[in-house]
Amino acid sequence: MLDETEIHPLFEGAPNSTEFKKLRKRIVRQTREAIEHYGMIERGARWLVCLSGGKDSYTLLAALYELQWRGLLPVELLACNLDQGQPGFPATVLPEFLERMRVPHRIEYQDTYSIVMDKVPEGRTFCALCSRLRRGNLYRIAREEGCSAVVLGHHRDDILETFFMNLFHGGRLATMPPKLLNEDGDLFVYRPLAHVAEDDCARFARAMDYPIIPCDLCGSQDGLQRQQVKAILDGWEKNSPGRRQVIFRALTNIRPSHMLDPKLFDFQKLARVAENLDELSEN
Repeated sequence: MLDETEIHPLFEGAPNSTEFKKLRKRIVRQTREAIEHYGMIERGARWLVCLSGGKDSYTLLAALYELQWRGLLPVELLACNLDQGQPGFPATVLPEFLERMRVPHRIEYQDTYSIVMDKVPEGRTFCALCSRLRRGNLYRIAREEGCSAVVLGHHRDDILETFFMNLFHGGRLATMPPKLLNEDGDLFVYRPLAHVAEDDCARFARAMDYPIIPCDLCGSQDGLQRQQVKAILDGWEKNSPGRRQVIFRALTNIRPSHMLDPKLFDFQKLARVAENLDELSEN
C-alpha cells in the first residue's frame, strides 16, 4: 500500500481540510466494501467504467483509481463516455479531462438523442428508451474492448429511489442490484457506489472542482416519477435524519418467510411442530 502522501492524479489539488479527508476516506471505504461484499473482483479482469460527466461518475472513477493505486483493486480500468448527440453537449470536456488525469479512455459517438426524440411521444419521459439504447452501446463497447464488466455510477440513493418507484408504480419489490449478469450472460454490470450517499458524491465532486456536465435531456422534464420519489425521501430524511440509511439497511436484511411471495418461501409446506411429531409417530 502506498504512503498517504502518494495519490493518483485524480486526487491532485484535493482540499487539505479534515472534513474533506474524512469524506474521501468514507467514499473509498464504502466503495471497497461494496466491491468485496458483492464479489465484484475477478483478478486480472478489465472493467469498462462508464462516465456521463456527472458528479456520480466522477466520484466512481476517482474511488476506483484510488483503490487500484493502493493495490486494493487488481483489475484494469478503461473509462468510457458515450456521446449521445445531445445538442450543445460539450464533447471536448471529458477527453481533455481524462488526458490530463492520465486515464485510459474511449470516447464513442452514437446519436441516440435523435432516436429518442423521434420515438418518444410528446409529454412522455425519455429515460427508459434513452437508457436502453445507451446500455446496448455500452455492452457492445465492452465486448470490443475485451472487458468483463460494465461499471456504473449509481449510488445508494439511486437504489432507494428505484425501489420505491417499483413499489409505487411497478407493483413489485425490486431495485438496482449492485451486481448483475446481462441477458446474454457474457457481461457483469457492477455498481460499486451502492453504499455511497448521493450527497457525499455531490460534496466530493464539488470539492474537487471536476467539470460537471449536466444531463439536459431528462433533467429539463418536470414531474418525473424519480423526482417525486426523491422529494418524498427528502421529506422523510428531514423529519427523521438517517431514514435513508435505515431503509437501505432493510434492503440487505430481507426475511422471505415474512413476505408474501410463495416463490421465495414455501408456505404450503409450513407445518406446526405437533403435526410433524404426529407424522413421525405414525411412521
